[in-house]
Amino acid sequence: MLEISGLQVAYGAVRAVRDVSLNIAEGDLVALLGANGAGKSSTLMCVAGALPAAAGLIRLDGQDVTSARPETMARKGVATVPETRDVFPDLTVGENLLLGAYIRRSDTQGVAEDRAKMFDMFPVLAERRAQAAGTLSGGEQQMLVIARAIMSRPRILLLDEPSLGLAPTIVDRIFEMISVLKRSGLTILLVEQNASKALTVADRAYVMRLGRVEAEGTATEIAAATDLRSLYLAG
Repeated sequence: MLEISGLQVAYGAVRAVRDVSLNIAEGDLVALLGANGAGKSSTLMCVAGALPAAAGLIRLDGQDVTSARPETMARKGVATVPETRDVFPDLTVGENLLLGAYIRRSDTQGVAEDRAKMFDMFPVLAERRAQAAGTLSGGEQQMLVIARAIMSRPRILLLDEPSLGLAPTIVDRIFEMISVLKRSGLTILLVEQNASKALTVADRAYVMRLGRVEAEGTATEIAAATDLRSLYLAG
């Protein structure tokens, strides 16, 4: 479904991603692991169209999307949740969710049904549906940006560091929701420093270090590799 071949991403003279290749099959949850600065987020944001590729190829369903812009990727069914948790702070929780469905705004009934589903999945958002998003806690904002992304009915969800800076109980809740989304059949690329959590939900994992893929395998294989845990994995 999603193929990345020889990807390179640069910030000026600094090469953040070096010859990264990975594959994500439809319905899989693939974790991209590694310490801070490994190049994980740069890889994800390039796939999302938010960063240009210096070299390499990105294919979606066999089609070259290497140079596609974020809005094009969104229309192709790719939804991105960046680590910055960018809510629209002055809009209510409910309004934020509606904006997530902007590309399908003509489907009034479907959008209303999906918003109700999000409130069922995230009860705390239902309780705060009329509250300004900027007043939510960090964990509540993370739930909101994930729910808002799902409102577009994506085929692929790109999640960048969903556990970053959150309390352990909130992290548990976020990963429960990721598991629910995986079971629904959604394809997910998960960038995460907390390897132990990510490997509990992933089908496959790639481990990055200094911009390169150092290892890949099933989640079970990566979790069992004690040398990888000590050398490259945090959390």
